[in-house]
Amino acid sequence: MNKAFRKYLTEAEVQLIEETKPASLAELDEDALGELHNRVRRASSKYRKLHRRQASAQVRSDRGRGKAAAKNPRSAVKAEVFEDALARVSRSLSKAAKASAAELKAERLAAAQGGSTGPGRAATMGQGTGSGRTPAKKRSPAAKKKNASTLAAGARRQAKRDAR
Repeated sequence: MNKAFRKYLTEAEVQLIEETKPASLAELDEDALGELHNRVRRASSKYRKLHRRQASAQVRSDRGRGKAAAKNPRSAVKAEVFEDALARVSRSLSKAAKASAAELKAERLAAAQGGSTGPGRAATMGQGTGSGRTPAKKRSPAAKKKNASTLAAGARRQAKRDAR
């Protein structure tokens, strides 16, 4: 963060920006990055909206958008600083999510090659369909009715489209 921008930020905002530095981001796991991403996104959105509202209110008296936008440097700087911070956190979160997904995929492949059932397959094994759904003869009457209602609604929509 540029030291010139620091004068526009409160101590809490500076602390939030410090949490988005690469060294700090490297220490966080995916869940903590997601929480930080939400906090930074809210701050970014807050100052972006504030700057737009202030500038739009000023346009009429200044007779131009360029002049009006320049009259609120504090909110403009805050919006820019938080946008940069949001980009950093988003990139880190994306990397962490990809790494987590790759790790999970590797675990599932290892489990499938080893013949053991993973957490997702244990619930569907032995039900006969292989698709993870309960067979029609084991469904309750209410579930059968709901399924029939859904199918009929879809058929009605399709018939309506076909009649056009």
